[in-house]
Amino acid sequence: MSQVPHFPRTITIADVAKAAGVSSMTVSKVLRGTGRIASETRDRVSRIADELGYVPNRLAGSLSSQTSSLIGIVIPSIGDQVFAGVLAGINEVLNNKGYTAFIGESFFDPANELRIVHMMLTMKPAALILTGGIARDERTKRLLRRSGVRAVQLWDGDKPDLDATVGLSHLSAGRLAAESFINAGLTRCAYIGSQLSQDLCAASRLEGYGNSLATHGASLELVTDPQLPRSTETGYSLTKSLIAKGEIPQAIHYLNDAMAIGGLRYLLEAAVSVPSHVSVNGFNGTALLHSLTTRLSTIEVPLLEIGRRAASAALAVSLEGTVDLIEINLTEGNTVRAKRMT
Repeated sequence: MSQVPHFPRTITIADVAKAAGVSSMTVSKVLRGTGRIASETRDRVSRIADELGYVPNRLAGSLSSQTSSLIGIVIPSIGDQVFAGVLAGINEVLNNKGYTAFIGESFFDPANELRIVHMMLTMKPAALILTGGIARDERTKRLLRRSGVRAVQLWDGDKPDLDATVGLSHLSAGRLAAESFINAGLTRCAYIGSQLSQDLCAASRLEGYGNSLATHGASLELVTDPQLPRSTETGYSLTKSLIAKGEIPQAIHYLNDAMAIGGLRYLLEAAVSVPSHVSVNGFNGTALLHSLTTRLSTIEVPLLEIGRRAASAALAVSLEGTVDLIEINLTEGNTVRAKRMT
């Protein structure tokens, strides 16, 4: 697969001045908020600077886009175990090459991402690495196109974007979760998740999961919340809500391993046997590091490898708009019934 790369030259003050019909000095004063300039001129210059994607160079004289050793990284949250793993892979490559990462958290908010990208571009980084699966603001895309800085998207392999993409197919991950249950003869299934309107990759996994269940004639019950964090506590509370409805499903797929662990804790307290009464699986493989007697069945994602490949793409001499899809696997624990004999 391939994408169309974009490496235009950087927009300068002279470009803004020419488009606005004023001097470069006037543009500089407008952008710095100084000088006695007519409000009409100030508004026109600010609007044109925004339209052209002009970003001031706060490190002028000390760094340039050709010599910078900085790599900007925007992830949803440093506290998320998934992105902590990805960052470890990125930093492994960057440190060995003499580059330094500076990191911003978007919290799946397009406005946050726009603000962070704008700030990072003022530092004239060598490259940017942005997490996919967010409803990216068109202004962010315009800034990136105009900046001349290469940008790599990580995580979302279903919807390639920017100059290169390194990620996985979340649709396929959802299908894997469904097939785990179908192969065990389980047809009354549920899904527990949260913040699906913000985390578009999680929404894609649900889409793949639901479509695969429907293809095999299985039912699906959704228990989700638009605001609650994707945490162990949320998994616990939403599982409690599901079980309180009455008829217990045969299988539950969780948005991530953290929520699955919370769900397992509630099922244990409620004396609902796993997997004889309910089978459970999760996503991302982070629970595998902490498994003792209970080994969660989960879609294992090579987080370090995603980070390494994203960093390598960011440092590549040239990009051809490539899409690097990472292979994922379902790791079978002891929380899903054994497969049916055929």
